[in-house]
Amino acid sequence: MLVAAAVCPCPPLLVPEVAAGAAPELDGARTACTDALGVLAASRPDLLIVIGPADLAGRGTHPEGATGGFQEFGVDLDVRLGRAVGTDTVAERPLAPSLAVGAWLLSRTGWAGTPVEALGVGEPLETARCTETGRSLAARADRVALLVMGDGSACRTVKSPGYLDERAAGFDAEAARALGAADTGALIALDEALAYELKAAGRAPWQVLAGAAEGAGLDGRLLYDDAPYGVGYMVAAWA
Repeated sequence: MLVAAAVCPCPPLLVPEVAAGAAPELDGARTACTDALGVLAASRPDLLIVIGPADLAGRGTHPEGATGGFQEFGVDLDVRLGRAVGTDTVAERPLAPSLAVGAWLLSRTGWAGTPVEALGVGEPLETARCTETGRSLAARADRVALLVMGDGSACRTVKSPGYLDERAAGFDAEAARALGAADTGALIALDEALAYELKAAGRAPWQVLAGAAEGAGLDGRLLYDDAPYGVGYMVAAWA
């Protein structure tokens, strides 16, 4: 059963070494992520699963001890998912960037003790499969917590990666409201085709969360909602 969730943005810029001189611009988001992970720790889960968008190579499950890094972003920094385990049990494929950011957040907050796994989700994954996946994850243990990585639209301004789309602000506003209210129905109702057009990488992970949280009776809090680089970044905590 799902007992808690933290929703965090997944840009590599969240890692100060990647952001370099621009690092202070996301200090508020980092603080909010730390607060959200504190809610996860307080829930005392039996299993923590990190979920994030991934390309084809990074999709699927990643075991505890899996590694990733930020070399493709010009920084020689490696991260590990949870505790180090025997090398014979760790898959060779690296964590997707979103999951590497999640692993970095966990190490930054000193997560320890609870087993950690990760799941890379394809951005085009249909809503029904997202919610079905979430239900399966929630059934993995008596007390399951999720760290859900994902961004809103990348089309918020003319300087955004996807340029300006006038629909982006409304999409992100509804997503932020749903995440803050732990409104699973509203998350499931997010239009997958529109999300794809708006380059909203968080849509599929958020809908996995919605499937996992159905019937759990969790309350939500929105801790951060901004678009400093023309991309919607949101942080929420459910418990």
